[in-house]
This record gives sequence, structure tokens and C-alpha cells, in this order.
Amino acid sequence: MLQADGLILHWSEDAEALLGYSAEEAVGSYAARLLTDEADRPAVLDLFQRIMAGNGSSFVFPVRHRDGHRVELEFRTYPIAGPAGTLLLLATASDTRAIHAIEADLAVLGGIFSRSPIGMAVYDTDLRFVRINEALARMNGVPVAGHLGRRISAVLPGINTAEIEQIMRQVLKSGKPVVDARSHGRVPGDPRRDHAWSASYFRLEDSTGKVFGVCSSIIDVTERFQAEARAARAQERLATIAEATARIGTTLDLQRTAEELIEAVVPRFADFATVDLLEPVLRGAEPTPIPSDRSVTLRAVAVGENYETGLAHAVDVVGETSEYAPDRSYTQCLRSGRPLLRAHVDEEVLRGLVSSEDRVAPGMAAGIHSYLMVPITARGMVLGGSEFIRMRNPEPFNEADVALAEELVARTALALDNARLYRRERETALTLQRSLLPQEIHRTLGLEIAYRYLPSSVVSEVGGDWFDVVPLSCGRVALVVGDVMGHGIRAAATMGQLRTVARTLATLDMPPEQVLTRLDETASGIGEGQFATCICAVYDPLERTVQVASAGHLPPVWVGTDGIARRVEVPPGVPLGVGGVAFESTEFTFPEGGVLALYTDGLVERRGQDLDDGIDLLAGTLAGPGRTLEETCDAVIGALVTDGTEDDIAMIMARALPVPADRIATLPLTGGGKLPGTARRFTRATLEAWGLSALSDYAELLVSELVTNALLHAEAPRRLRLFHDRVLTVEVSDAGGATPQLRPFAEQDEGGRGMFLVSELAQRWGSRLTRDGKVVWAELELPFGVS
Repeated sequence: MLQADGLILHWSEDAEALLGYSAEEAVGSYAARLLTDEADRPAVLDLFQRIMAGNGSSFVFPVRHRDGHRVELEFRTYPIAGPAGTLLLLATASDTRAIHAIEADLAVLGGIFSRSPIGMAVYDTDLRFVRINEALARMNGVPVAGHLGRRISAVLPGINTAEIEQIMRQVLKSGKPVVDARSHGRVPGDPRRDHAWSASYFRLEDSTGKVFGVCSSIIDVTERFQAEARAARAQERLATIAEATARIGTTLDLQRTAEELIEAVVPRFADFATVDLLEPVLRGAEPTPIPSDRSVTLRAVAVGENYETGLAHAVDVVGETSEYAPDRSYTQCLRSGRPLLRAHVDEEVLRGLVSSEDRVAPGMAAGIHSYLMVPITARGMVLGGSEFIRMRNPEPFNEADVALAEELVARTALALDNARLYRRERETALTLQRSLLPQEIHRTLGLEIAYRYLPSSVVSEVGGDWFDVVPLSCGRVALVVGDVMGHGIRAAATMGQLRTVARTLATLDMPPEQVLTRLDETASGIGEGQFATCICAVYDPLERTVQVASAGHLPPVWVGTDGIARRVEVPPGVPLGVGGVAFESTEFTFPEGGVLALYTDGLVERRGQDLDDGIDLLAGTLAGPGRTLEETCDAVIGALVTDGTEDDIAMIMARALPVPADRIATLPLTGGGKLPGTARRFTRATLEAWGLSALSDYAELLVSELVTNALLHAEAPRRLRLFHDRVLTVEVSDAGGATPQLRPFAEQDEGGRGMFLVSELAQRWGSRLTRDGKVVWAELELPFGVS
């Protein structure tokens, strides 16, 4: 502010910043002297006079800065009336360089707004449009004027405006720019197609920090968004396939394999899915082509849903069957082996898909809108079908989904077919194995028997474990337990051969070590590297002894009357099939009430556990008092088989019982030639007491021949014993070592007829060596109804 004589009356802070003079320095000074050089002063004063005489003007004039350099200013002057009619001059000035910069900035900004292909907008602090360029107006399909003063939600209701405005509020509050914020939806300019945009937002503020609003730049990225979406879907499909590959087919179980497919597709691919297999496939039959004039019956094997749809109970219940008529779409799809796609499902479409009319209403109520069925095909044959249904997932199935489903179902079909073939092979092997195991254990006098056989619950193939209880002559019993190394049908077949040979050898009254020697020869003859362990124990209830031999098998465990469990110290031997090694047996007294356990390694062997620990646990469980033999078996299984077993388990338990006195009769044979008559009288009297008089004639004749044979051909007869069990057994022991033989004889021969007569009269006869001689025995069948 200047007086008429050019004296400075007011000097603003902006003037101080522009020219360097403080208000104290400027006020009271003459402007011409303060701001111009002496050479310029006459022209300046002349200009000042003209300004004061006029009505104001604008001009550009250089003035002197406090530090001496010149600043070119653009002046605007306004003569005004002061107090008491005095004339004053108000002058404003701007640095021309700053003005040019602002003009350039405005030109650039105007060029950006008017010419840039990128959409641009400015919003005030209430998020209303303040300025918008034509590019953005074209994107939105709304004129520029239709934006100004309105919020995005009012101009573009078809996009995610709430999310966009939330981002702008964050930018206004924090001042931190946001880059590549995505928005999507439909705009008035293209209301039938979804678009996607990428926007960047930054806050507008002046040099003092005052916030004026938000500015945004926006580009249409619909094509890139669609490409990214396609890539994401492709990536998701690959992830689904990779996950399914790792998940499907982990077992050889039909149902579990079907469940693995369901787990792989729900909810990622479908809201509801089923796997149904043809009934013949589940029965183990080979699949055959589906005739064109026949319906198909399928059983639901696995069902899965993303949420409680109601379909799992109303339409497909696991284990239930559905029958499809020959003309149904499902049946035709199975017959062709090609997928069935119904991208959009209504009531009429659904009626053509389901097996019965009563399934339409639950399906519509659940919201089915898209359906896909893929036949499960392996080796060119259809095993069943897999259905995929979408309800909450709004996207209909498309061709890409069909390709993905075919890939997943193909992998599942291979696993299902393997499981089917395995099931058939396993059932065959189990049938073979069960047929080769004892079907019935006969009651034995003086011995209680209990047994258990458990197939492996972990290993997928059957094993070669076996056991047998073989009744022998004179009330004796052979207990045999063996384990063929390996699994599968070959192991089961080998087991059957060895068990049959072992039973045959035992019935020939061979001692355990000889039985194992012959079994070793049999195993070696089978070839193909088949080895087996085996233990053979023969119990004599009359002598109360057990004779045991082992071929590389685990030692038996027995509990005496004192309640202490012990291992039987038996020579270990080598497995059957090694060949060329002699076997040895050991003998121990088995007291009345004692319990003996023979078992295979599957019972006591566990991964990461010492074998002796398992045997000790078995021994401790056997020693538990107050249990029946069956309860003891259950206790052992419960204690040692807690989480399944990797091998088969075969186990026999035997408890020694008292032999009733009225079932045994013994006559010492001492003296001379009257022994046959004495033996006959003893036999008749005994049989009368036992109620077996019907057998007296045959028994007397057998006894007479056996005693006479001992007198003639052995050193001396020692004892006659009659044993009444399942049969009547007559045995004569003597000190001789030569076993009797049947031999041909002529009519004129005096000898040779005795043993021939024995063979004709007896149901079965034989002999066995003992420590001090031999025993010759013969058996007679009991009369019908006598036990």
C-alpha cells in the first residue's frame, strides 16, 4: 500500500517472501528508492504518476531483491480513496516465473484431463465428483455433467461402490496412496457385460497440508482380468488334479477310493457329488457291456456335500441301489461312455436325469442348477458313474469343467479297477486259505483246545500262517503251528501243502523231529525259495508229557499249576526249505491244569518293539488267573493286538484236563504163555463195565493177536491198555524195536496171518517207537449212539 508520494504504508508477508525486505525495512520507505536502481528511477516515477492519475493498470516490471538480484514481477494496481479523501495505491505482484509454472501445470493438467486415454477424476472430501475427464465418462457411459456433484454409488450402482468408497476414505484419512485397486461390475455404457478396472488413488492437499479431496486414475483391465481369471481357473484345475492324484488310490479299498474322489471335488469343484458302481462290479464279477434294452442297477458307494443339502438322504444313500430304465439319460450315458452335461437344470431337465419321479422335488428344493455326470470307465468297460452337482456355486459347469471331471474320474476309475481286481484276488486267496485251515477241531479227551486265526488288518494280501490239531492214536494229540514267509495266493497254497503233509506225517506216529524233517524235504521240493517256520508238539494225556520240535519258530509259552509262565526251551532249528539240517525235540511234563500256547510271530512282533517284549507280554497275559481258555485267548488278543497287525496271526492254546478213570484200563503183562487168555478176559470184563459188550468179540481177537505177536516176535510184552475216547483203542507195549509189518503168506505158512487179521478187524492200526521199546495199537469204531 503506497501513499500518493510513493511512501510504503503496508508490506505483506508474501511481499517479504518474494523480495526479501522485512515489513520493518519496507514500511516508511519510498518504493522507488527501495526497489529500483537510480538509473531506472525517472522512468519508475513517471510510471507511478500515470498510475495514480488513472484507474489502475497491470504491467510487468523488474525490481531489485534485497540481495541485489532482479526479480521480474507482474503488477496489478488499484488506486483507492484513503482517510480524509487522500489517494492511496494498492499494488499486488507475482513472480512471472511462478505464474508461468502454474500456467504450464494447468496446461499439463488440462491436457491430461482432456487428452489422456486414462480415466481421471477428482473427488471432494465428501467423495463427490468435482472433475472428470471424457475418457472416464466414456468408460462409465455417463456424460461428464452427469457425474459432477454426485457420488459413485449414485452414478454407478452396478459396481462394487461400497468397496471403492472405503478405499478413498482410507486415502483421505491416511494420505497413503493406493495403487491397482480392483473394481468390477456393470456400467450404464455396457449393462450386459461385466467389466473390471484398476484404479490408483492419492490425496489432494496444498502446501500447508489442507486436504481438498482425492484424485483417481482408472484403466479398464477387463481383458487382463478375464485372462487372470482363466489362468486362476487353470491353476485351480491343476491344483485340483495334483491334490487328487496324491489323494485318490491310496488304498485298495473300493469304497475308500470312491470317498477320496468325493473329498477331492467337494466343495472346490461341486456342491454335491456321488460315486455309484454297477452291482456286478461290487459282487466281484467282470464288467460287461450294457445292453441297449436293459435297465442298469447301481449302488451308491460314496456321497459328499458342501453343506446340508438334504440330497444325501433323499436321493443317494450310501449302500442303497437305484435302477435306471434303458431310455434314461443316465443309462444312455453309461452305455456310450461319454460325459453327460446339463449346464442349466430346471424341473423338466431334472426329471430326465433322476431314476424316479420322487427325486425331482428334493432336487429342485435343494437348488440344483447345473449337472455333470461322467462314466467311470477302466480298460474299456464301464464300472459305474460319478455325478457332480452345483447349487450354491453360481457358475454352471462348462467344457473346461467336463475335461477336469474326466481327468479326475479316469484316475479314480483306474484305482477302482485295481481295487476291484485286488478284492477278487484277496477273496480268492482268503477262500483258499480258509479252506486249507481246520474246519473243525475235534474234542480230545484230557485236553481242552482253543484257537484264534486273524488275517492281517494292514498288509493288503493274505498270509501263510496255519495251525492244526491232529488226533493221534491212544488219545495223543499233535499241535502244529506254522508260518510261510511272504503273502498272497502262493503263500496260502504253500501253507496248504505243508499243512496237509504235516497232518499226514503226524498220523503216522512220527515223532515231532521226524515230522519236521519230512516237512523240510517237502518245502525244499516246492522250490521258488519258499520258506516256512513251524513248531510241532505232541501231547500224551496218559503220560502227561509234551514232546516239541521247532523249525525256526518262536518258542511255545506254558503256564504251570504254580501260575508262572515259562518259555519252552526247545532247540530252535532252521526254517523249512533250507534243507540238510537235522531237527531235535525236547520233552517236558505238562501238569494237569497247565496251559500251553503255540503262536505265529504276527501275535508278538510289532514295528519298533523288541520281539522279547511281545513274548513277555504274552506270558504275562497267559498267567492271569480265573479265566476259561476262551477268555484267555480273548485276553491275549486284546492285550497284543491293539491297533491292527501287519501279519496274520495263528494261535493254539491247550489246557491239560484230568483223564476220567473209567476211560482207561491197564493190565501189566507178566508171566508166560497164559498171557493171551488173561488179556482176553480182562478185555471182556472191561468192555462190559464200559457198556461196550458189542465190541467184545472183535476186541478180544485183536488183543489175542497183539499179545501173541509180542510174545513171538518181541523180547517181552509189558502192558495192555484199553482207551475209550472217540474210538476204542487197544494198545500193547513191548520191549522190542522191530515194528510189525504186513507180509504176503501162503496157505501152508504157519505165520504171517496175525497182523493181516488185525488189519482186517481194526478201523486203523499202527505202531510207534518209545524210549524202551514200542507200542502196537489198533482202533475199533464205537457202536452207533455210544460216545
